[in-house]
Amino acid sequence: MADFTLRQIDDHRWLIAREGNMRVDGLVYADRALMEDIRGDDAIRQVANVACLPGIVKHSIGMPDIHWGYGFPIGGVAAFDPDEGGVVSPGGVGYDINCGVRLLRCNVTLDEARSRMSDLMNQVDRDIPSGVGEGYRREAKTLSHSDVRAVLERGAAWAVDRGLGTDDDLAHIEGGGTLDGADAEQVGERAVERGRPQLGTVGSGNHFVEIGHVDEVYDSDVAAKLGLERGTVTVFIHSGSRGLGHQVCSDFLDVMQEAVRRYDIELPDRQLACAPLTSPEGKRYLGAMAAAANYAFANRQVMAHRVREAFARVLDRRWEDMEFRLVYDVAHNNAKWERHEVDGRERRLCVHRKGATRAFPPGHPDLPPAYRETGQPVLIPGDMGRYSYVLVGTEGAYRETFGSSCHGAGRRMSRTQAKKSVKADRRDLKREFAERGIEVRAASFATVAEEIPEAYKDVAEVVDVVDAAGIGRKVCRLRPLGVLKG
Repeated sequence: MADFTLRQIDDHRWLIAREGNMRVDGLVYADRALMEDIRGDDAIRQVANVACLPGIVKHSIGMPDIHWGYGFPIGGVAAFDPDEGGVVSPGGVGYDINCGVRLLRCNVTLDEARSRMSDLMNQVDRDIPSGVGEGYRREAKTLSHSDVRAVLERGAAWAVDRGLGTDDDLAHIEGGGTLDGADAEQVGERAVERGRPQLGTVGSGNHFVEIGHVDEVYDSDVAAKLGLERGTVTVFIHSGSRGLGHQVCSDFLDVMQEAVRRYDIELPDRQLACAPLTSPEGKRYLGAMAAAANYAFANRQVMAHRVREAFARVLDRRWEDMEFRLVYDVAHNNAKWERHEVDGRERRLCVHRKGATRAFPPGHPDLPPAYRETGQPVLIPGDMGRYSYVLVGTEGAYRETFGSSCHGAGRRMSRTQAKKSVKADRRDLKREFAERGIEVRAASFATVAEEIPEAYKDVAEVVDVVDAAGIGRKVCRLRPLGVLKG
């Protein structure tokens, strides 16, 4: 394992000085209070370990929501230069490839949404399967083998072509809803079979569909351009590539362990198994990973359209008349080819973001025209009982973090600890959320016990660090009204 020394360099940044086998410094964003939480697990050491990988440039980075993960920490960012022997690591993407967040808004009034929230949540629960496997209460539609292959190649556009959304949706998804370089042939048959019945499903764990509203605005001009004025009714969708992505990761971890031996790569942790970006193994993984990412984009696209249809059914009017449009969809588990300036020159780098969100600044050519002036929307969900945030990307993020920001609150308690806490206190979670004015639907309240608010850091503290450090800018805060959990 890498040796490291942690030193605070300002109110919101901590340096892990390059030592031992580290090739670059580590940089962690946190204030003193958050750092006390971060020190509670092995995430800091993981930042130092990532700094040992071949071809890493600038820094190994930890976001303020950082916590322990497989290989890379969750909340970790690192970029690799193929011309310097840079590598790609499945542990730097994660098992849930392209897990991400989608935000929609509509013109339904807050009073109407509140008065019909029980009906709305019942309908969403009926229309979107949740829980482990294929789903609960309603079977997901099982796709044909050829349909899954098409999804892997085309992403969200596959769903839009089948009437599950609009071209305007595609214009408001990171990368247009397709990750370049997808190669469906690199996705194994077991992964395809796992993906056939799961398109349009939430899954379990921390995934959710949340109906909420804007309750605080910090930048009224930007909020208006995003369609998020105070009182606007919103929908968050948080999910990823489900069993298909998990299988892709599992399959390639075996491939990467062999590649480490073949290319004589020295690792501080075997969970960082990797292959050179220019190697056959590296290229195969990138193709499979991009294909799984496309599945995730399509998965969120299908669910978003089911939410629109649920509102239309319950409120008895067309979703188009409700101005039910997509604000943005961001990924937070992937590895992407991007151009960034390092050491005074622009380079083509493979940027790993694991539990971290892209946060490109105003004027960046990869942003849709609607957001060239504002910067990229950055969607930061919190826990299911408090609040979430919308930010925009900044020049500071582009300079310091390869255009990256945090992706959520970050866990403070393990799932096991959270469940034990609920059981020990004999808590009635359904009643607790009802007293907060939140309608909860879930395949199992055991999952809700794992996701209690106190299991997470306060996302307001995380976002304040991001804003103060200049790697994101606060736009508005959202409060939940109804939540569907796995």
